[in-house]
Amino acid sequence: MVLRGSSPGREGTLHGRDTMLIHRSGPSLPSGEGPRVTSKQEAVPVNPFSRSLRAGAVAMLLAGAIATPAVAAEPAPPNEQMQALLDQLAGLGGEPIDTLEPSEARTQPSVADAVTALLESRGASTAPEPVGDVEDRTIPGPASDLPVRIYTPDGDGPFPLIVYYHGGGFVIATIDTYDSSARALTNAAEAIVISVEYRKAPEYPFPAAVDDAYAAYLWATDNAAEINGDPERVAVAGESAGGNLATVVSLRARDAGDQPPVHQLLVYPLTSFSLDFPSVETYADAKPLNRAALEWFGGHYLADPSQAADPDVSPLDAPDLSDLPPATIIAAQIDPLLSEGRDYADALRDAGVSVSYRRYDGVTHEFFGTGAVVDEGTEAVTFAGQRLADAFAHLPDTFTAANDGSPPVPSWSLLGLLLLASGAFLLVTLRPLSPRSTRR
Repeated sequence: MVLRGSSPGREGTLHGRDTMLIHRSGPSLPSGEGPRVTSKQEAVPVNPFSRSLRAGAVAMLLAGAIATPAVAAEPAPPNEQMQALLDQLAGLGGEPIDTLEPSEARTQPSVADAVTALLESRGASTAPEPVGDVEDRTIPGPASDLPVRIYTPDGDGPFPLIVYYHGGGFVIATIDTYDSSARALTNAAEAIVISVEYRKAPEYPFPAAVDDAYAAYLWATDNAAEINGDPERVAVAGESAGGNLATVVSLRARDAGDQPPVHQLLVYPLTSFSLDFPSVETYADAKPLNRAALEWFGGHYLADPSQAADPDVSPLDAPDLSDLPPATIIAAQIDPLLSEGRDYADALRDAGVSVSYRRYDGVTHEFFGTGAVVDEGTEAVTFAGQRLADAFAHLPDTFTAANDGSPPVPSWSLLGLLLLASGAFLLVTLRPLSPRSTRR
């Protein structure tokens, strides 16, 4: 793995969920600046005897320019539901994948298997979430035909499309492993989801997966009408390694001058092959993803370690991230990929790309498709579906979601906030001191 300097100034964690302003366009903001939603507990302490300091604090609160602390040095504990799922996964008897050959690792129990086992232990239904229709087929790929699974929602269409790339570190897992995520997104976004079975390393190292991912995206834009889709409304989405593929597809489309995705949904994306991130240290021993697994995945995906510097491998290190589609980034608190996902959100924002970032506390990597047993999985899918639906409806992509679920805040309201801040400063500094406020 190639080490890269981390950016601790970009790290941010909030009480509950971590949220960040969507910055639509315009000049870059310095790292750590820009409006963001914060909790009351994080307000900067104000000296009650200083009117200037009090006014400055008001301005900072209104502008939202409050720094957030870095990833905690001590690992956060899973919540009760997440812990029950992790216990179930451990009970399935899997071995650490970094001790196995890829062929052996592909037979290990997955989080999806643990969800099924947990539901069975409770006497609950294990039937998959219903959608309008599911079709398995193949499409042309750069080297051979690619298996895809096409999920269609109920309704008449034509529907928007989501080209979805599953996780698995480019080495393990299949469209079957991530069936629950694809079904949930189909219903949440009311869109056709094309789940792509791209080639895996080490049999097919980089750039095979990227080439397959891009070929599938182009196929979707060219053949949308064939599957009752709208070719003008095509988004990309992915989890973990699949999040890497989704944003790299967006970069390739920009550079090639092809139709850009209308949105990119990146769920705890792998954006750098460096291990030099605070969350990699904090969650070095986390489950189901940890530092040893990251090293193992990287060693199999890259035929040459020098490839880690390629933007198609580490998009966080791309020299230019401007003119990319609006992005939604979903993060898990207990995840070695937490830091690089947040850094990527900041890097996109600094490049003028509209970004919405939301972190879910008390859950681990792979929580997104676990809505049947983990509430945060359902919440994250709902949030992602709304973001995608808004993009498909061509709504202004300029809001941030607050921790308490309050309505989106348009980015143009920042000007109003700054004006209010200026007014508050003048009112506090220019009004006469009352006798009660005068120090004796």
